[in-house]
Amino acid sequence: MGQCHGSLRQRARKGFTWAGVAYFHGVNTSLPLQLVDCPRDAIQGWPHPITTEDKLAYLRTLLRVGFDWLDLGSFVSPRAVPAMADTAKVLQQLEEEAIWDQTATKALVIVANERGIRDALEFDSVSALGFPFSISPTFQERNTRADQAEAFRRLEVAANTCARHGKDLVVYLSMGFGNPYGDAWAVADTVSWGDRLLEAFDPAVISVADTVGMASPAQVKEVFDHCVPRWGQSRVGAHLHMNPLEGMQKVEAAHEAGCLRFDGAIRGVGGCPMAQDDLVGNAPTERLVEWAEGLSLWKVKSAQALDQAQSLAADLFG
Repeated sequence: MGQCHGSLRQRARKGFTWAGVAYFHGVNTSLPLQLVDCPRDAIQGWPHPITTEDKLAYLRTLLRVGFDWLDLGSFVSPRAVPAMADTAKVLQQLEEEAIWDQTATKALVIVANERGIRDALEFDSVSALGFPFSISPTFQERNTRADQAEAFRRLEVAANTCARHGKDLVVYLSMGFGNPYGDAWAVADTVSWGDRLLEAFDPAVISVADTVGMASPAQVKEVFDHCVPRWGQSRVGAHLHMNPLEGMQKVEAAHEAGCLRFDGAIRGVGGCPMAQDDLVGNAPTERLVEWAEGLSLWKVKSAQALDQAQSLAADLFG
């Protein structure tokens, strides 16, 4: 019996196939993927204003593509992120059009304090609240004007609110692969913070974020190798920032470790304006789609809508 268990552990470390299903590190890499497009991440730091009407036209197109989730706005300080000041107006218009009755895509918005949480609850179409919690104390202050203790308290409010109102809570574990500020970081920090958040708040998803695109594929693999078996495949997401010219190695590394949920933005536009002056970019969603379809683990609903979204993004973002 001991030899059998040891053999299974050895196979899990190396990866193996059982009944035609590929497993790596004891996780199933043949399960369907979830793709999240993040126009919010693309728009929030763009140096040129984008009108509400242009946002609406873009979102209507994205909602026809077939993404599982659309991260479409945020309820944060309009002084800090003026590009998101019209999120309520955008959601109200989409609800008036009854567009959510025509799509299986679900809406996610970002919140960082109690006011944002209250504002998000005004919209039935919002299915999930995303909350940024940073492993880096410096970035937590820069991003939300709160230290980690205060952010943890706000996160408790968000978790309780989501539980009462039937919303999913998605925690973005920012600076999950290190930071540019000199704050201490190790893989164990990402794992331990995720463990603590999972135990305290039971979020639907912990999305580990490479906020400034500094992780190597090997680092991505190492972090997800530790996180996925501990938290469960259904609870882990990857929010990987990268130069659009980079390959898909980071995405592939996360998937090999068992991650099934991936964020991106059309044309790879975006990044966090609170992190650094230069926006490093997101995983290009169109490449995520191509990759996922190539694995037969995700299927686009409307290729025409995806093409149209890329054309609109080219017009909006240059």
